[in-house]
Amino acid sequence: MSDSPQSRNRNERDGHARPGTRLAMICFAALCFFGLGADSLADTIVLKDGHTLTGDILLEKESRLYVDIGITVLSIPKEKILQYEYTRAQAPDDSDPNDANDTTSPPAQRSENLYMTADLPKTTIEKCVDAVSEAVVKVASPAGSGSGFFINNQGYLITNYHVIEKETRIEVTVFQKARNGFEKKTFKKVKIEAINAFVDLALLKIEDLGETLVKPVYLGDSDRLKAGETVFAIGNPLGLERTVTNGVVSTTSRAFEGLVYVQTNADINPGNSGGPLFNLAGEVIGVTNMGYIFYGGLGFAIPVNYVRHFLENRQAFVYDKNNPNTGYRYIQPDKRRNAKEPKFLKGSSQ
Repeated sequence: MSDSPQSRNRNERDGHARPGTRLAMICFAALCFFGLGADSLADTIVLKDGHTLTGDILLEKESRLYVDIGITVLSIPKEKILQYEYTRAQAPDDSDPNDANDTTSPPAQRSENLYMTADLPKTTIEKCVDAVSEAVVKVASPAGSGSGFFINNQGYLITNYHVIEKETRIEVTVFQKARNGFEKKTFKKVKIEAINAFVDLALLKIEDLGETLVKPVYLGDSDRLKAGETVFAIGNPLGLERTVTNGVVSTTSRAFEGLVYVQTNADINPGNSGGPLFNLAGEVIGVTNMGYIFYGGLGFAIPVNYVRHFLENRQAFVYDKNNPNTGYRYIQPDKRRNAKEPKFLKGSSQ
């Protein structure tokens, strides 16, 4: 049924437009302002009505995207989006080659697998720490505390399985930069998404993140690690929050109980568990999980490629809230129904 002339005139006088028309007008204006042939790359959003938006995706929620198009920030319902792709703006010619956030190669976004990768240039530990420290969190349960790190801006984070083992009440403390240092925010609605007890990994999600913006880190490639390469860890050893320790890769493949670990002489202590081990590009190359308290310089980390495999196959490790031992279990054989001694054993001891 079409609108009457009176209703159309009333809408025009009041300055109101239908939601779909208003979104299309905003998108069209954004396209006219920026142009489709911009020299610098930006995140791309393709709408179902045929329009294409370019801008910076600031936050991704389950139902909508928040996109900075320069003149304003758009809130776009995902039901109106056909597809979207993350990219990285090209660095200007006069950019600092030692900047950890500066790269001429756009990173490969892995949104379907929850994490991101990038080919970032190496820089100094000081610049890396400044760029990635906000991604490192404190994970606490009634049994103790450890560390973790965000892998995307939707609240998903990685930690060790043993940090949350047999616990369901979990808190995550986020450290965000403020004018006078760091500001702490603690979130208590934390969901266990997936666990792999054998590899000692757990995937968590903060469900009450609200409007809090978090900064994720990029996952590197542990196959490219070399012995002697400089690395550093950020975590909360013995409750000492945001502690940075550095060292080198002692060996890239130390076998222990059927798994391969990255060995480092960076100090790893209780509380570091679940935290990231970084290279000088600010990429996570391992998850710290073991160290010898009485022998300095013997720390171990789960190679990041195990983490990537865990995330890409997370459906196989989905946590079952009704079974705290979910992951794997051994099936015991049925007991003998006849408790009497078998006939073929009679007299065998004589």
